[in-house]
Amino acid sequence: MNVQTHTNAMTSTYEIEKYRPELKETWDACVERSANGTFLFKRNYMEYHAHRFVDFSLMIYCKGKLIALLPASLHNDEITSHGGLTYGGFITSAEVSSTQLLDIFKSTAQFLKEQGIAMWNYKPVPHIYHTYPHDSEQYALYQLGAERVACNLSSTIDLTSPLRYSELRRRGIKRAQKSGVTIHKSNDFAPFWSVLEDNLRQRHNVSPVHTLDEITLLHNRFPNEIQLYTATLNHEVVAGCVIYNTGRVAHAQYISASALGKESGALDLLFAHLIEQEYNTSRYFDFGISTEEGGKYLNNGLLSQKEGFGARGIVYETYRIRL
Repeated sequence: MNVQTHTNAMTSTYEIEKYRPELKETWDACVERSANGTFLFKRNYMEYHAHRFVDFSLMIYCKGKLIALLPASLHNDEITSHGGLTYGGFITSAEVSSTQLLDIFKSTAQFLKEQGIAMWNYKPVPHIYHTYPHDSEQYALYQLGAERVACNLSSTIDLTSPLRYSELRRRGIKRAQKSGVTIHKSNDFAPFWSVLEDNLRQRHNVSPVHTLDEITLLHNRFPNEIQLYTATLNHEVVAGCVIYNTGRVAHAQYISASALGKESGALDLLFAHLIEQEYNTSRYFDFGISTEEGGKYLNNGLLSQKEGFGARGIVYETYRIRL
């Protein structure tokens, strides 16, 4: 592959510049004022695993004004927006019109092609994170002939009009209360990480995406946004959930329970506490995906558990644009 090394280029009325460390404050300020940015796009989050990815993030200007960001990483002759994030398409303000967004897509595609990029993998920010409607992104992807290559199903509660819990979930809550399960907010990730690692190893022979050191580092960088809640029985952590809180969305990034936690209904009580007390002022509570292999496999048992709290489906998609 022969990627050009220059950091910016003019494409029609847009100037596209490759992100540089000295632009960190400018980048973060743009995320703050955007209509679809979350703390995952702050450079202190994106760069915790910088050693794993070659950053290829872009900043798009119109008449000298920064109007869009594209978090992205380079993989051979492909870019992914972003390889280390769950989602990560264009980050813009609500003021960017549909026509502008379409032009931004086309200009960026031209720029990437000139840089020697052959493929652009694009993961839109799901609509629940948007503070203002802007599905023009999907139209632009259609215009560019993008192919949808993954469609993962997540489960989300609209907290402005939540549905009633299922009888099974209500019984689980009562069982946990009767067993003496207690819920705690904690800054000590180690006991829960042990439960999580054991579960993932036994069921899937994998490890969490984040190591204990990484999730502790991220919590220290974003103490208000990354929070751990545990369910304890007889002074032992038997279940837990790490929440990524964007303000609008409380997203369950990690969920796990030990054998005793499952038997006692600890997760049912924990989620009832999170939904009804901790995050009842958020717009959405998102349980995360119940799919594997890009959406090809659906874990019906996991989906049923989440829908038992009144959650319903939203999708996390990935598109591929051949340049």
